[in-house]
Amino acid sequence: MDGHAGSGKSTFTARLATALGGAPVLHLDDVATHAEPFAWTERLLRQVITPLGRGESARYLPYDWTGRRFGDPRDLPPAPVVLVEGVGAGRRALRPFLTRLLWMELPPDEAWTRGRRRDGPALGDFWTGWEREERRHFARDPSRPFADLLVRQCRAGYEVLPGPVGTSEPGLFVTDGD
Repeated sequence: MDGHAGSGKSTFTARLATALGGAPVLHLDDVATHAEPFAWTERLLRQVITPLGRGESARYLPYDWTGRRFGDPRDLPPAPVVLVEGVGAGRRALRPFLTRLLWMELPPDEAWTRGRRRDGPALGDFWTGWEREERRHFARDPSRPFADLLVRQCRAGYEVLPGPVGTSEPGLFVTDGD
C-alpha cells in the first residue's frame, strides 16, 4: 500500500489485515529514518523481503522517531499474505516482490494537510522537509503509474478501482462492513 504521507494508508491497511484474518503488516515508518527517509531499500530487502521469500520469519530493527534511533529487534512471521504499507512501498526495487500494488488515492497537498493536523505543530519542521523529500522520491521513482488498484476513502468505507496498470475487474465499492 503506497501513497502520500497522511493519505490513510495505515488505517486502510489495518482494516485490510483484519479482513484477511490478521495478516502481518510491515509499516515502512519502522524502516525509514530521519537520516534516510527513502534510502532504506537494501536494508528492507536484506532484513525482511529475503527471509520472507525463503518462508522464514523476518527480523528487523524498528526505528524510533522520537528517540531517533533503532529499537529492539522485531519479528515478522511468514504468512500467505504480508502487507507492506508506507510511502515508497511500490518503488521500482520492490515491485518484483509484490503480488499487488495498491495506491491510496488522495492528492499530496490534501494528504500532507491531514498528516500535519494528525502530528501537530511540534512536527511542523519535519513535515516541511518531508514534503520536499517525498516530492523528490516520487519524481525519481513514481509508484502510482504501476498500481494495480486505487483506493479512495469514502464516508462509509473505501472505493477500490482498477489502477493505471489496468485490470479486468470492474470497480468495486467496499464498505466498512465488507
